[in-house]
Amino acid sequence: QVHLTVSGGGSVQSGGSLSLSCSASKSDHFSFRMGWFRQIPGNRREGVASIDDYGATDYAESVKGRFTISQDNAETTVWLQMDNLKPEDTAMYYCGLSRGYARRPLSATEYDYWGQGIQVTVSS
Repeated sequence: QVHLTVSGGGSVQSGGSLSLSCSASKSDHFSFRMGWFRQIPGNRREGVASIDDYGATDYAESVKGRFTISQDNAETTVWLQMDNLKPEDTAMYYCGLSRGYARRPLSATEYDYWGQGIQVTVSS
């Protein structure tokens, strides 16, 4: 059983920063990857950043150089630091966990568990 708890988010002006955190509770030990996704109404869930339990990361081109994903040593909490935010970053953000190896780390279909969505709003 896996439970993901998300916090952070909010509203900021263009150029500002926000951070998100996702805490994972697992009833057993297994290899996994965690990722951040975002979604606006009418669109599919888009991969933003991902990190595996070795610390290897993947980023969407649209956020490279602006967003940073990191995790604690116990691999139970993942953060997404979002800098130089743009209005097009406005979306509902979700944390996901994928068991085992994810062939496509930024594809939502690779993820097995999801936390609740949290709103990020960037005004111009």
